[in-house]
Amino acid sequence: MQPMLPKEKYFGQFELVHAFYGAMPTGVSVSETGRIFVCFPKWGDDVQFTVAEIVEGELQPYPSLEANVVNTGNITMSFVSVQSIVADGRGTLWVLDTGAPNFSEPIQGGAKLAAIDLSTNTIKRVYTFTEDVVLPTTYLNDVRLDFRVGSAGYAYITDSSSNGPGAIIVVDLANGNAFRRLNGATSTSPDPYFLPKVEGQILMNRNPDGSTFPFRLASDSLAISPDGKVLFYAALTSRQLFSISTEVLRDRRIQDKDLSHYVQYWGEKGASDGMITGAKGTVYAGDYENNSIRKILPNGAMETIAHDPRILWPDTFSIGPDQYLYVIVNQLHRQARFHYGRDLREKPYSLLRMRIDEFPAPTFS
Repeated sequence: MQPMLPKEKYFGQFELVHAFYGAMPTGVSVSETGRIFVCFPKWGDDVQFTVAEIVEGELQPYPSLEANVVNTGNITMSFVSVQSIVADGRGTLWVLDTGAPNFSEPIQGGAKLAAIDLSTNTIKRVYTFTEDVVLPTTYLNDVRLDFRVGSAGYAYITDSSSNGPGAIIVVDLANGNAFRRLNGATSTSPDPYFLPKVEGQILMNRNPDGSTFPFRLASDSLAISPDGKVLFYAALTSRQLFSISTEVLRDRRIQDKDLSHYVQYWGEKGASDGMITGAKGTVYAGDYENNSIRKILPNGAMETIAHDPRILWPDTFSIGPDQYLYVIVNQLHRQARFHYGRDLREKPYSLLRMRIDEFPAPTFS
């Protein structure tokens, strides 16, 4: 009789919210009324619409199919390739459009931050960027908002470039003025010594012709404290967590080269894609190397709250009014570009949720 050998312990209670049998999703956001929105960047899948709402178990293009069809005559009012969506808790869905299908150079006017009124389901404002803000190498990745500063609030966006400088882009929502901060800084750059390992294998770019090169992506993960005063961020290919005062980021009297003196280091949190903050100040972060989700308490203590073989690349997080943590699981590491042109993803991709007994961090007083 063969002995029963010890096995790895898995824990964390998840519910399946939605199974995706089409294009691969990256983003999710749950509004204050419980509406669920998702997005699908154009990375090679057949993307019928890049932003959608889950309505009675079905995906519906949002805010309309027309808005999801690229209109070259009016590129700023149509979505090109959306990477991230964030419901702000006060009636608006913010859509971050990379304008860069298949990681191409951003289309001029295509890279943008759009605000959709959730009561009328219409685009009410679009912010575009100048060439010194969105560079030819820029990949707009995630966005966080705070309406307690300035006359209309501020947005903070990560540039997760794979071949250019990482940065945090600061946007004054009153006038649309935007500028790059921590441009190419160590904290917004890939860790050059980090070798990601997922499902027991080294993750690197592997081309159909047999050539390989390292997988490197800059600042990606982003979260903001409940009072809006601290921004947490991390590069995708790094295990390190950093933070900086949002007041310092907004203060252009402080030169960018001096900003690193204001950066705080929080230690290793694991390699994460998505990150979000709860109302108690807890930072929730994925750990894509270990099929896990961690939380970082305000005092810096870290705890793994879920470890599950189904968490095959935890991407974006959102916290709903139901006090559940929602997470997109999309097998990003199984894409063809990492496996000599062979797509190893298995459908469905999933939207999961777990109870955390914490509300989302507020964006307003």
